[in-house]
Amino acid sequence: MSAMIRNEVFSCFVFYGVLLVLKMYIIAIITGQVRLRKKAFANPEDSLRHGGLQFHREDPDVERCLRAHRNDMENIYPFLFLGAVYALTGPSLSVARVHFLVFFLARLLHSVAYLFALRAPTRSLAYTIAQIPCVSMAVQILIAVAVYA
Repeated sequence: MSAMIRNEVFSCFVFYGVLLVLKMYIIAIITGQVRLRKKAFANPEDSLRHGGLQFHREDPDVERCLRAHRNDMENIYPFLFLGAVYALTGPSLSVARVHFLVFFLARLLHSVAYLFALRAPTRSLAYTIAQIPCVSMAVQILIAVAVYA
């Protein structure tokens, strides 16, 4: 692991990757807090513990949190794979940092737009901006390994 940490690009990737995972944990915590505040529980045993089976129900605010979390999983997991492989292809640190930072900031904005129901097209614009570094990394990875295919 120490050899990887000495790889500045990989260390930069790890920094942003961990921030993204922490962001996902924060959304999970927010989802739980919204469930408690709205008394909308997914499991009957939880609703019984918090007042009765009438609270075993869906809530639009909880569903919004869950959609934000699901969207993170659909986008951050591929980024983690692409970013790790990309970091190992030997890109410039400054270029790699821009890729990782743009993705991170766009996903942060996406989550804020989702959770606070910001006016369109904020969320879709953030989504699209986050895809640009992912596509760029994917293309660069393919170019780097094409000679071996």
